[in-house]
Amino acid sequence: MQQPFDITIGNIDYAVFPEGNDTYVIFKEGKEYLHIQKDTDTQWLKLDAETATPIFETDNEINSIGGAILSYVPEEEEEEDDELYED
Repeated sequence: MQQPFDITIGNIDYAVFPEGNDTYVIFKEGKEYLHIQKDTDTQWLKLDAETATPIFETDNEINSIGGAILSYVPEEEEEEDDELYED
């Protein structure tokens, strides 16, 4: 599964925690903000906080967050040395 990552939209920083099945938990300013799910590449849905059912309303902020998620490219991790060290 994909590791959590940060995105910035305008001057707002979000932390994105992938949950699987195109569902993400979004944190804003260090606090849990919302849960979203991909509907299409350009349409994302907010999930109800209590029932986790999709709310079918167009929300530009949610669609912007979703677009940034799709555009995110993970940083390459440095390869670890596989050398054995002897004491």
